[in-house]
Amino acid sequence: MRTERAEMQTRMDIVAVMVGVAVEGPYSYRVPEHMQVERGSIVAVPLGPRLILGVVWGAPKDNFAHNRLRDIAQVYDVPPLSEELLKLVEWVARYTITAPGQVLRGVLRSPEALDAPKPVIAYRRTGLEPEKLTPARLRVLDALMDDMAWPKAALVGASGVSTSVIDGLERAGAVEKLEMPPQPVVLPPDADAAPSKLNPEQQSALDDILALDPNQFGVALLDGVTGGGKTEVFFEAVADTLRAGRQALILLPEIALTNTFIDRFTRRFGTRPAEWHSDMTPVQRAKVWRGVLDGTVRAVVGARSALFLPFRELGLLVLDEEHDGAYKQSEGFTYHARDMAVVRAQFSQARVVLSSATPSVESRNNANQGRYAHVRLESRFAEAAMPDITAIDMRIDGPEKGSWIAPSLAREVFAALDRGEQALLFLNRRGYAPLTLCNACGHQYKCPDCSSWMVEHRFRGVLMCHHCGHERRTPKSCSECGQVDSLVAVGPGIERVAEEAAARFPDARRVLLSTDMGSHAQLRERFGEVERGEYDLIIGTQLVSKGHHFEKLSVVGVLDADLGLAHGDPRAAEKTFQILTQVAGRAGRASRHGKAFLQTYHPDHPVMKAMVSGDREAFYAQEILAREAGGMPPFGRLAALIISANDHDNATNFARTLLSAAPMADGVRLFGPADAPVAMIRGRHRVRLLAQSGKDFDLSGYVRFWLSSAEKPKGDLKIQVDIDPMSFM
Repeated sequence: MRTERAEMQTRMDIVAVMVGVAVEGPYSYRVPEHMQVERGSIVAVPLGPRLILGVVWGAPKDNFAHNRLRDIAQVYDVPPLSEELLKLVEWVARYTITAPGQVLRGVLRSPEALDAPKPVIAYRRTGLEPEKLTPARLRVLDALMDDMAWPKAALVGASGVSTSVIDGLERAGAVEKLEMPPQPVVLPPDADAAPSKLNPEQQSALDDILALDPNQFGVALLDGVTGGGKTEVFFEAVADTLRAGRQALILLPEIALTNTFIDRFTRRFGTRPAEWHSDMTPVQRAKVWRGVLDGTVRAVVGARSALFLPFRELGLLVLDEEHDGAYKQSEGFTYHARDMAVVRAQFSQARVVLSSATPSVESRNNANQGRYAHVRLESRFAEAAMPDITAIDMRIDGPEKGSWIAPSLAREVFAALDRGEQALLFLNRRGYAPLTLCNACGHQYKCPDCSSWMVEHRFRGVLMCHHCGHERRTPKSCSECGQVDSLVAVGPGIERVAEEAAARFPDARRVLLSTDMGSHAQLRERFGEVERGEYDLIIGTQLVSKGHHFEKLSVVGVLDADLGLAHGDPRAAEKTFQILTQVAGRAGRASRHGKAFLQTYHPDHPVMKAMVSGDREAFYAQEILAREAGGMPPFGRLAALIISANDHDNATNFARTLLSAAPMADGVRLFGPADAPVAMIRGRHRVRLLAQSGKDFDLSGYVRFWLSSAEKPKGDLKIQVDIDPMSFM
């Protein structure tokens, strides 16, 4: 049976085109004479009054008279999108209940890449001497003595002249202008540039990964302790893929902040990888996108959106820190990059490596069930020891009122500083204080547009909402009662910890690392300084827990280890265990012995007991049993429907109407409607419905049928569907 692409090899005069907007299916267009298209061709088509990008999807499903159709305006001179990518778009759209055109828009992220690359203007000597030879002209000619063609900008930089001097030499016939193809965005990585020297345990792990057929779909969970050398192992899997002539994609949760990772890749493969993340300019993105499509880019390191780049020979997907919540896309159409990476690998017949020191319960269960190869690294690289972890019972050994650092932790920090080592104080809460109130009248400052407290950021002098970004200058007097100097901070944020650290450890060179404290470029610079040992005391949020290697760091103090357990989140224990393990694992990664201290009011909580005992297997076993008993993922499925409106009653009433239209089905339980935990964001009230089913039930299909038969939202009402929600906010 022929594929749609094969059927289109004979020229068709009408084709279906999926446009990159939120539409449910393709539209039919005429193919003008002398234009050749095939399935996957990228085109521009008229839609209403404007031209819009689209992709030829195949033969039209309906018959239309020619005079009712509009012509394709342009077909771009780029290779067609691969069959596996088109199938991925359709699969993601069905699974996440998203319009296929909206998913396709995530593929066509760089329209600039569709234009032919502009040639580089370069100059070289002709051998003729100009009649007038000035010192400036002589410098240009000296720079061109190698008979090589130099780009104009490089020639200006090398000779220190203005462009008019070069133009004058061209008019005089002494140099000639050439058009050269643009330089590639990156050079091809060399799989054999500097192979990692693996220890026996790492080599065994690599052998297990390479045992997966390189031309077939397969998933390996690389489950290794912090500092165990997982990166070196999957780099060698990347090298194996490159040798096989296939492309590799490495996803990172925080690509914009991981210069160290890029440097390690460069040392291993002799050149930088192509990068894909939000800090890139449109020109950079265009070069990478086109290079991926035409095959000149062989390896990409990127954020979750890189999953939709137009690879044609994808052979390996690596997700570093696969457990990280940053892989969940919650704006636009919702998807989890880890799950979609596995789906894309199935379509591409590619291998997947999921790497983590604290795997998600879903991935760990898949490994337990034999669906994934379970590859373990149980000891640290270079014989470094795992840190000793101690729980500080805040009911017994808590700090004085108004302080946040327990006395025993302060003593350990002093000792580390005296030894010339680094210490880290960790609190996963940005700002100075999570709540500001007036001690005269009790007024509490809330965001006017969200149901959340305004967080004080004292270093910037503002109160800020962390949900919508609304901020105001911190007032001098209470806006409710007018009392001057009556506002007090309640609870600690990372800035308040930094303030206490400055008073307790005045001689230490301190640095505060939080996403609020500068641009990505500035934060990368700070991390580089920490790695070089230019700071003694690091005060940081979750930002410091992700994959950084601080050789001098020996003491880690977590100031509120219970913080993640305070929310009504079914994954609270898992998330807390993961972040505590990750941040504790920053200590003692080189020759120094590491210590980690967890300040907690619940030292007998299973998470704290697992951390102190180092018995991660007991934690996973208990968490998996609890999930299975409650029918929670991975033993059940969830779908959240968030109904939002400008008016609370309007949102609630529509949610009730929607619930009444839910079809009856065995194995599905519906909960709500109820206000979402964050009941208002950006002035919109949010009401939640939750559907729960068994793992073998087609919950996506159920919700799709439910919404298709229910009343459609009108006016300012909106429905957001989140299949497999990771957050319950």
